[in-house]
Amino acid sequence: MTNLDKPAQLTGATSFDLGGGQGRPPWRITLYVPPGPAPAAGWPILYLLDGNAVTGTAIDIERVQAPYPGSTGIGARFAIVGIGYPTEDAYDGMRRSWDYTPPPGRSYPPYKPGGPPIRTGGSPAFLDFIMTELKPAVEQRCQVDRARQALFGHSFGGLFVLYALTQVPDAFSHWIAASPSIYWEDSVLLKSVDEFEKGPRPCANVLLLAGTYEAELAPFQRDAPDREERLARLQQSRTVDLARLMADRLGKLPGLTSMFQVIPNRTHMTLLPEALNEAVAFSFSGTTKSCVIANP
Repeated sequence: MTNLDKPAQLTGATSFDLGGGQGRPPWRITLYVPPGPAPAAGWPILYLLDGNAVTGTAIDIERVQAPYPGSTGIGARFAIVGIGYPTEDAYDGMRRSWDYTPPPGRSYPPYKPGGPPIRTGGSPAFLDFIMTELKPAVEQRCQVDRARQALFGHSFGGLFVLYALTQVPDAFSHWIAASPSIYWEDSVLLKSVDEFEKGPRPCANVLLLAGTYEAELAPFQRDAPDREERLARLQQSRTVDLARLMADRLGKLPGLTSMFQVIPNRTHMTLLPEALNEAVAFSFSGTTKSCVIANP
């Protein structure tokens, strides 16, 4: 690095830390707002879990595609809120394991010898942070269209999206769960879905996604030394089957639109760029209904 070099930045984005306190670390929030004045109704917003890993990709999708609706089908420019952690890494495994998983949760051995145990079951507290701290903070910083707000999550993040849907179905108009870990902890999510089905009928649009190679080994894995272990994990998680079944189940609820889509030739980790593209098209193309969103 020379004296003329400087860190690159995400165009149009700012970041700030929010939440935490009393010995708890904050979340690192990245906010991107398109150039120019906001629409009369405010900016549609795409909220992203695992913000460290996906916010840059989402910003590029907005900058490159949204200005050209005739070529992309994206009907509006939109703001982006990446919910991440104060780390340079793509993921904070400890914190996301807590934030994104439904209660009651369990305790698991540490990632590294001598480290803290991994705890799960913190979704209620994380959802409360989104509703009571994050959403108001975003509305203080930009004009928001409350009728068009989407929440995207992948893996554990997809699990959280579905859990949050069952708890506050009017918090977002569009919910995107990519490769959701529905199997997690004996499919504890299904208890929340059972209760959700007994409640008021929501206005919501739900998209569940999974990759072809979440049901079978990818070609580059078929001769790998650990192929049997990988195949066993695929059979245990049943990501494609469970996502399809969940989409069918949710689609039977009046007022809720639910879709399932397989992304071809992609594994659990490689489907993210396509999943974000599908999330944007699903949320902002104008082909799904807007909903009245609860005030934070």
